Amino acid sequence: MSKHILIVEDQEDLRGVLRDLLSGSGYAVVEAADGQEGVAKAKSDRPYLILMDTQLPVIDGYEATRQIKADSDLKATPIIVVSSFAMKGDEEKARAAGCDHYVSKPYSPLQLLRAIRAVLGDQG
Repeated sequence: MSKHILIVEDQEDLRGVLRDLLSGSGYAVVEAADGQEGVAKAKSDRPYLILMDTQLPVIDGYEATRQIKADSDLKATPIIVVSSFAMKGDEEKARAAGCDHYVSKPYSPLQLLRAIRAVLGDQG
């Protein structure tokens, strides 16, 4: 069974790019279009890793990350923030919320895939 990754991203086209990249690399994908759905799917699906946008409807990615990391069953689940906000202090804000890695958009798909594999301990 392949490792599954939860993508929490409100823009369908960006979810599609991530879905294609991950599924083409052998990962199973679960998707959520807002922060609240992301928290619910993290709890129900128990992904190996979560890719989290910060600017999300309902609850933002920072709050979703805090809620996921506050859950004792999910606190060890790695979260990579994938954000278009690359201003000074944004990475620190994401890490303070509990994210494990930070990638700013635009990103190289291969660079993101290397970061995912490194966090998951996968070869490739």
